[in-house]
Amino acid sequence: MTTATIDSAPTAFSTELARRRGGGGPASKRIVVAFGFWIFILSDIVMFSALFATYAVLSDNTAGGPTAVELFNLRNVFIETMCLLLSSYTCGLGALSAERRQPTLFLIFAFFTFVLGAAFLFVEGTEFARMVNIGAGPSRSGFLSAFFTLVGMHGVHVTSGLLALVYLVAQVMTEGLRAAVLRRLLCWSLFWHALDIVWVGVFTLVYLMGAYH
Repeated sequence: MTTATIDSAPTAFSTELARRRGGGGPASKRIVVAFGFWIFILSDIVMFSALFATYAVLSDNTAGGPTAVELFNLRNVFIETMCLLLSSYTCGLGALSAERRQPTLFLIFAFFTFVLGAAFLFVEGTEFARMVNIGAGPSRSGFLSAFFTLVGMHGVHVTSGLLALVYLVAQVMTEGLRAAVLRRLLCWSLFWHALDIVWVGVFTLVYLMGAYH
């Protein structure tokens, strides 16, 4: 072993150790994007937590108007829930297909995810329209203001998720599953699953508890 080899070994070791400790230059783009997206998801969770807390405080403030028992149609809520849960399943299959570089399978699962998400929004929009038509709009009482804000905000997120999916599908069709596109797809998948978790909270705390309160 030459003197140069012996001298360079500690230097290489020190460089690798510094890199692992964060001193070897900036992190990779994949790590930075993942970290930033997790911050976005956590900020969304904080926002929904505040909306859940607001609803819990105002849920009994009906101002003499209709109550949750009178308004909620659990049959339609069950359909919404199944649509969103199934869309989360097809979303997961699509993400796996993308990671395995199977664009055709990804497009198939993306189509089913979009259809199920759109069905969810259609049923939810129909329910909102029915409530408004019978005079149970968001301005009727504190309960309904909190309800429309919480559930409507979730619906806005689902809508933005579907629009983002259309954009990503267009990217896959034009650019293929290159690294940058795959990174965006995985972030979108995380966002969609987070919406599913929020909806489980809405279904349980708003609809089930409200219907049997």
